[in-house]
This record gives sequence, structure tokens and C-alpha cells, in this order.
Amino acid sequence: MTETNKIWFITGISRGFGKAITEALLKEGDTVIGTTRDGAPPFDDETGRLHTLALDVTDSDAVPSAVAAAHALNGRLDVILNNAGYGLLGSIEEAAESEIAHMFDVNFHGTRRVVQAVLPYLRAQRSGHIVNITSIAGLAPGAASGFYAASKFAVEGMSQSLAREVAPLGIKVTLVEPGAFRTDFLSDHSIRTRKIAIADYDTTAGAALEALDNMAGKQIGDPDRAAAAIIKAVRAPEPPLHLVLGSDAYRRTLDVRTRFMAELETWKDVSLGTDY
Repeated sequence: MTETNKIWFITGISRGFGKAITEALLKEGDTVIGTTRDGAPPFDDETGRLHTLALDVTDSDAVPSAVAAAHALNGRLDVILNNAGYGLLGSIEEAAESEIAHMFDVNFHGTRRVVQAVLPYLRAQRSGHIVNITSIAGLAPGAASGFYAASKFAVEGMSQSLAREVAPLGIKVTLVEPGAFRTDFLSDHSIRTRKIAIADYDTTAGAALEALDNMAGKQIGDPDRAAAAIIKAVRAPEPPLHLVLGSDAYRRTLDVRTRFMAELETWKDVSLGTDY
């Protein structure tokens, strides 16, 4: 198997990054086993290298079955890309219990279920690459994205620990942290928004929601370039653990890390003064 002939298992290929990556991979000669909720392919494929499975990542019984079916097609899986997910926007105080629970079930537990299901196959191969798409919100969250950011922080934490556990087994892990890309993420297909009803949040969460509404369709990021960047990282001899995508995401990450380091130094004596 050559570097340009990998077998990918990708969740959520019906739109956005999942669709863009799938299209790019097929052009490069790779095989994609992708999932959609209804099992319908997102476009007509003439290569014969796209296989589409029905999968709802919140179904704990269906995930292992889908992974087993994907593995059986070629007897191996090289890259697992967890892309399925959606956003929940609004103030933390006003979010409903059911909304929070369902988003975590998709964004975190859906990713976690796939990871747990694929690991026995990757361990047996002593090879493989798990790519989990999170968000800049998982590194540098802003107002109105608290629970969405929390779900992505959870994926970040799990993945960083996972990378340490599986490195000796020949398995690689990469977190992809995109900024604002011109997908349909800000549409009703991919976002759930709870309007601000508490006036105290008008200038924080409310202003953030307004800015996002104004951004829809004008995001700075190119999904096709993001797909190329992800593929480049996977093909690299030493793939990154973190792949921040977009100039906006780069700036936000740098800013939060700079402020964190400054605060760490300011409180250094207090931090070091708590040891026995």
C-alpha cells in the first residue's frame, strides 16, 4: 500500500469538511468508507472507491457494527477521521438540559464510540491514524459557545491522552482545530442556536451570536484548502498532534497561549509555594 493509497473511515461525509475531504481523497486515489445518517452517498462517485454506510454516532450498538463492516471491506483501516458533529450556541445559563446532553452525545461520545470501536483493529495492525476534528472553540472559546467548546475540550483531552497510550503501538493521533470556514456550519444543518432572552448577556453572548450571523457565508476559511491541509498532515512522516487551521484560529490560539503564559508567570510563586 502506497502513501497515496490509504483506506479512510470518515464519519459525517454528507457536507462540510467530511464531503470536501472525501472528494479530495478520491481524486488522489484513496478509498473512503464514509458514513451519513441515512446511508446515502453525498454525490455520484465514478471511481468505485467510495462506500457509504448508514450511521448515527449516538447509537452505541450501531457504531461497532459500522466499524466492523468498514474493516471487512478491505481487511484494514488506515485513517479514522471523526468529523460528525454540530454546534450549540447561546448563553450558558439559558441552555436546556436536553440540548446539552444531545450535543455531547454527538460531539464527544460519538467520537469516543468510534475511537473505542476502531482501536482493536488498529492495535492488531500495529498501525493507523486517528484524526479527530474539534474546533478553535476547543482551544480558545468565546462567548456564546460554552457547551460546544466544552464538548470539543472533552475531545481534546481524550485525544491527547490517547496519543500517549497508542504511540508505542504504531498508532498516530491528530487533532484538527479549524477556525471559521465557508461550510454550512453556521446554517440550520449544523448549528442549534438559543436566542438570548436575558438582557444581561446582550453585550457578550448576544453580541457573539450577532457577529456569527453576519459572518455566515463570508468566513475566511476555504474548505478545500482545509481538506488538502488535513491530507498533507496525515501523509507527513511525523504528523502533528495539533493542526490549527485558518489565520483566525492561529491568532486566537496564539493569543490565548500568550495570556496563559503571562498569567502562569504572574502566579508562579503561588503555584510553586503549594508543595510540601
